[in-house]
Amino acid sequence: MDDIDRKLITLLRHDGRRSISDLAADLGLTRATVRARLEKLEQSGEIIGFTVILRSDAIDLPVRGITMIEIAGQAADSVIAALSGFSEVSSIHTTNGNWDLVVELGTSDLIAFDQVLRRIRLIPGVTNSETSLLLATPRSVKARL
Repeated sequence: MDDIDRKLITLLRHDGRRSISDLAADLGLTRATVRARLEKLEQSGEIIGFTVILRSDAIDLPVRGITMIEIAGQAADSVIAALSGFSEVSSIHTTNGNWDLVVELGTSDLIAFDQVLRRIRLIPGVTNSETSLLLATPRSVKARL
């Protein structure tokens, strides 16, 4: 991946629906070149998909938190599979250190948040967890050119 690919990805992070023509104009490239670079990034696995972020995700889920999870033995795959079925889970990260997973959660209220934490602790293979509520987001890193 070179600087042009990184700039292309940055533009797509800001607006994944931008047309090939707009991307080409911003990058100073032809449409064919941008299309070829996008295809190459997808085929190589650098870009694994595109998504939509809904305004309602931020409004309808005002209670957000990060849960660190410890997993017993070789249960990581089954725990990740179970967590993937939770609508309250927005992302799952593997990590090193004392915790095996970091899970981002969002719910409509504290009662629902407590309920999802209880369900997480009941997943076979989860041996320990620690959760921190996200109170505010004074700064969020967004891709910029």
